[in-house]
Amino acid sequence: MSDVEVGFLCLMTRPTEPLFYPKYNGEVFMDLPAEYLSSRYKVMADSIKNRFGSIAKRQVVIKSIDLPDLSYATLVPRHGDFNLFSTAQRKVAGQLVSDLIAQPDAESMLSLATYVRDRINPTLFQYALSIALMHRQDTRNVPIPSFLEMFPARFVDPMVIPQVREEGFIVEQAARVSIDIPISFTASDNEIEQRLAYWREDIGLNLHHWHWHLVYPQEGPLEVVNKDRRGELFYYMHRQVVARYNVERFSSLLPAAKPLLNLREPIPEAYFPKILNSTLNRTYPGRAANQMISHVNRPEDDAVSTILEMETSLSRIKEAILSGFILADNGHRILLDGRSGIDLLGNIVENSLLSKNLAYYGNYHSLLHSMIGFMHDPDRVYLEGHAVMGDFPTAMRDPVFYRLHSQVDDVFDQHKQTLPAYKDNDLAFHGITITDVAVHVTNEKSIKNRLLTFWQRSQVDLGAGLDFGPHGNVIATFTHIQHAPFAYQIMVFNELNQQKTATVRIFLAPINDAKGDQFTLQDQRRFMIEMDKFVVKLHPGENRIIRKSNQSSVTIPYERTFRRVNASTIPGTQSFRYCNCGWPDHMLLPKGSYNGQMFDLFVMLSNYNDDVVQTETMHTDECNDSHSYCGLQDQKYPDNRAMGFPFDRIPIPEDHMMRDFVTRFSNMERAVMEIVFTNTVISRT
Repeated sequence: MSDVEVGFLCLMTRPTEPLFYPKYNGEVFMDLPAEYLSSRYKVMADSIKNRFGSIAKRQVVIKSIDLPDLSYATLVPRHGDFNLFSTAQRKVAGQLVSDLIAQPDAESMLSLATYVRDRINPTLFQYALSIALMHRQDTRNVPIPSFLEMFPARFVDPMVIPQVREEGFIVEQAARVSIDIPISFTASDNEIEQRLAYWREDIGLNLHHWHWHLVYPQEGPLEVVNKDRRGELFYYMHRQVVARYNVERFSSLLPAAKPLLNLREPIPEAYFPKILNSTLNRTYPGRAANQMISHVNRPEDDAVSTILEMETSLSRIKEAILSGFILADNGHRILLDGRSGIDLLGNIVENSLLSKNLAYYGNYHSLLHSMIGFMHDPDRVYLEGHAVMGDFPTAMRDPVFYRLHSQVDDVFDQHKQTLPAYKDNDLAFHGITITDVAVHVTNEKSIKNRLLTFWQRSQVDLGAGLDFGPHGNVIATFTHIQHAPFAYQIMVFNELNQQKTATVRIFLAPINDAKGDQFTLQDQRRFMIEMDKFVVKLHPGENRIIRKSNQSSVTIPYERTFRRVNASTIPGTQSFRYCNCGWPDHMLLPKGSYNGQMFDLFVMLSNYNDDVVQTETMHTDECNDSHSYCGLQDQKYPDNRAMGFPFDRIPIPEDHMMRDFVTRFSNMERAVMEIVFTNTVISRT
């Protein structure tokens, strides 16, 4: 690994330690120009080099460059909150990304990043550096640590951190034992929402949310922000999150999350996160039951809004949907058609560099997060920071996140309901017949159409995020939901005399709600979970398609979600990059229930000629395995159809139930299957 790559790794290790402090078990010393040191340490530059540089096995010498004006970065306090739901702070991050990417070579970018690191907010720095690294051609192979490795206190019970430090300081590396992270520590079983704590507070789930927003930043150079179908991906990724969460609620005999329709009503769900905002070394504030949103008036945090302002913004977005067009900044009308309408709306609702007419449509999604995130101290009277709803890597822990996004998804669905139902020729694939669909656990004794879930104990290394902590690996064990590996078997008959290419689309949907009432297709479509999507060749006659669960286009494997167990040592060639955006594999399946939860397994083969996207860039096996929620790097989204097709639009009246829909088309099939939760605990081997 080159000195430049090692230098970048040191920038992302122990993020609040001074950069000159030796990294990676004291083996690497960053040799900084004296003028790069902060005022506190500049006077002792020679002493620092003699003290730390002489004992390190490797020195990374940083060259001095002409620095751009970085005064804008002081808008975010170094020892304060960094809030990506703040437009002003997002713009600071976007400018820093631009300055880093603008450097002529990787060595110059390393120099600029080195100067900046110990002067600005640590979370702001890591966010901007990660985006810049993954979007520059000459730095894409730099392994970017997981956010868990940088700021572990945002993901685990803070009671674990002193135990980890003690183990690391007192016990020699070879004799250290793993420290247990509690699975459920935020409320007692008397709180009904605690039934879903294992899901909302899953480390991999919250890392996914952070990683997605690294790949799709809202501010920065246009070429970084303006990715293909970005607004539609915001809509679809969050729709899938809400669908998956609601299905998980059905597994626990709870109703779907109630959309946050009326901001003037109390929020009954309480939440006390009990994790640390590591840049402040304070716990994230909690929210008592039945608190009210009133307003937010915190100019210092760029959070100023009222309920009336939010209602006005929402009404204008809904007005655009009903009228079928949005108003651009110059007053021109832009049609909300079936092709690009959802993309335009996604950008407006999320609010980014690509949003049309911000002055008119407002900053709905981000400000709503901020209003909820600051509702415990809306006027900054008590100098409290934002709650978990005001932070990308923690927002999904809060039950109200899913109420907010259920409401946002309702808005998107209003647009989808204005579009005509798909016609038969949109859905059919003439000459192709699915004769059978089945799924089974991949072992010899498995039962057809029965899948299994259980608890699994896995390990992560927290040592890399323990600033001024012990050297070496300090391992923690956490418990999460997991499924037994499984595979689909799809039998297809091609009655044509030539080979055909098809896109296989696999969805999973609950048959009943929490009360046991069966869903109609119009309701069921909102709970469709995309499981996989891939391309196959169909030769004339019988075809047998086998697809393993670990090949899913939705997920990334455990190793790319949680990185390395030995994160405290310099890594090899494995990297984060774009490819580590994806749903965690261990959460691919809903938990199910002890007695078995029933699901519709839907499989459709669509004509690849209608699906294919013309692109000049070849797909690479390295980065095309989780494109359903994350797209492909430097390429168009690899499916010409709408995301969620064929369930993104309302069905025709004749398709009352799933079986009615499927029986009309030979290229579709439905299998009734069950997911059984065994409630056993298995350690990862």
